[in-house]
Amino acid sequence: MSRSAFHWTTLPPRIPSPARRHAAPSGPWPWMDLDSDSETDATKTVSPNGCATPRSRDVSDSSVDGSEDASLRYTGYPQRQFPNWLPEQLKRSGITKAIQDIPEAPCVIRQFDVSENGHFQHGRLHAIFDRQLEREEFWELMNKPRPSQLRLRGLFVQNLSGPVLQMLGTRYNIEPFFFSSSLNWIPTRYQEDLHQGVRDHITITLMFIRSIKAPIDVLTPAADYDSYIKKIPPLEVKNVIDTQAPLVLRSVNKVLMPDILSIHMIRDGPNTTLISYHAPPQYRTTSCRQLHSRVFNAGQSVYWNKIFQKSPDPTFVLLALLWHVLYAWDEALQTLFQHIYWLEASVFTSDTDLTQELYIVRASLLHYSALLEDFRKSVRFVMDTPNPALISKLTAEQREESQQLMAKECNHLLAEIERLQKGRSMHDDRLGNVMNLVGRHTRDMEGSTDINKAFATVNLADSKRMQDMTVATVRDSSVMKQISYLTMVYLPASFAASAFGMNISEIVPDTQGTLGRYFATTIPLTLVTICIIMMLRAKDRSDDPSASIWTMLWWPSVLKVNWRKRRQKDASEKV
Repeated sequence: MSRSAFHWTTLPPRIPSPARRHAAPSGPWPWMDLDSDSETDATKTVSPNGCATPRSRDVSDSSVDGSEDASLRYTGYPQRQFPNWLPEQLKRSGITKAIQDIPEAPCVIRQFDVSENGHFQHGRLHAIFDRQLEREEFWELMNKPRPSQLRLRGLFVQNLSGPVLQMLGTRYNIEPFFFSSSLNWIPTRYQEDLHQGVRDHITITLMFIRSIKAPIDVLTPAADYDSYIKKIPPLEVKNVIDTQAPLVLRSVNKVLMPDILSIHMIRDGPNTTLISYHAPPQYRTTSCRQLHSRVFNAGQSVYWNKIFQKSPDPTFVLLALLWHVLYAWDEALQTLFQHIYWLEASVFTSDTDLTQELYIVRASLLHYSALLEDFRKSVRFVMDTPNPALISKLTAEQREESQQLMAKECNHLLAEIERLQKGRSMHDDRLGNVMNLVGRHTRDMEGSTDINKAFATVNLADSKRMQDMTVATVRDSSVMKQISYLTMVYLPASFAASAFGMNISEIVPDTQGTLGRYFATTIPLTLVTICIIMMLRAKDRSDDPSASIWTMLWWPSVLKVNWRKRRQKDASEKV
């Protein structure tokens, strides 16, 4: 890749969240939800032949017919071949938008051929602009008879335009699920249009992660890193870790980007074709030029060239493309592991809070586990889906030998994927270790962990004890309230009995006591009691805790002095 290719300063658009239920060709209602009004929509479209079933999917049926305008042969796709795909479904799947949009750049198609002897040959490079003449020329080239002794033709397509989509779909009778899964980044794998001994169609759409150099304006310092993070397209839901977004690794100045491998292969003897879809350049995924070069280099490899010569099965070319995904995974995880080592070393040597970054990296590792599992299932799918076209071409012994060779190479890939999974799992555990270290370090900065636990236990016990005491106090208060009510009932009667039992002359004429002497004794005693109480309260409120009890005899003066001091203090604080 040229140096200028790295000089980008913005992150690519966020890839759509995959809806896997829309990637199942076995589903009878493509791209429809439960609340879709399918009965009403079904009356809007009628198949060209007047029936509700698609026409026979014969590749030879798509050949050029001089009696009909070439553009009319493909502009009816996909409803001409697949009438169950209604306008609303095409719109929701993004196919309508892809057909109607006019791309700014031309649609680029790189071609390569594989001969029967296993030799790889560069084909033509097609750049199709939005001009009728170029479209008709490419349509004629696709329908020309192929050279004899040709095992496979590969087409790597980037900047997929509407006319090219319709031409490919019509010429090779491609199920629209391939385009909808590719346009929406939906991982899928399936086999369809199977005719034993004749042909089949297989589709693999696979998401993976690859490592690329960060933009030239993003360096290691935290300030640049923070400014770069702000450029990531936000999620609709805030405060959520977005595993679909690029992962920035500032320690190694790299970015882990989501990428896609989308392959549709028509295994039909001499008409076998491999179509590779590549996302638009703004996503910065693997370009058609890169993957085309990878396949051609595989054909020059001594090991793989012997495989291509030994087995006539063109599926080995697809298997070679899966090795590109493995290499990308290996490089990306190796880069991520270096970043994890840096995070480990930074736990105690840096004052920066790494908690958020640790959680983001760990969430990405969990997401990568699911992607690697999809990768493993795709390899198993290739191994378990033999080429039906070889049945009539090879003897039983040759087919057995070819299948054993395919199983051997697939097992090599599966072993490598298992290695990546184990490495990912080990580094997920290491990352968990780092997160525990960060948590322990944070707790140590605030105080001893054991002391904090002890205090928490004591506080919990105290809270339990206080709760029990509060319940007992409330219960005792209820009992005392009942006693008070009873006392209030008997208090007037008790007072009246005490008053009438006094030995004073007003009540008992023969006694010497009088009502005046009663008040003369009661009032002074009441005043002395009040003074003692106020003196004790004054001692409690005094600013001088060491003051003696005798000093408190002058409690009015003490309270007055204390009151003045507080007023002066409040006034000085306000100033």
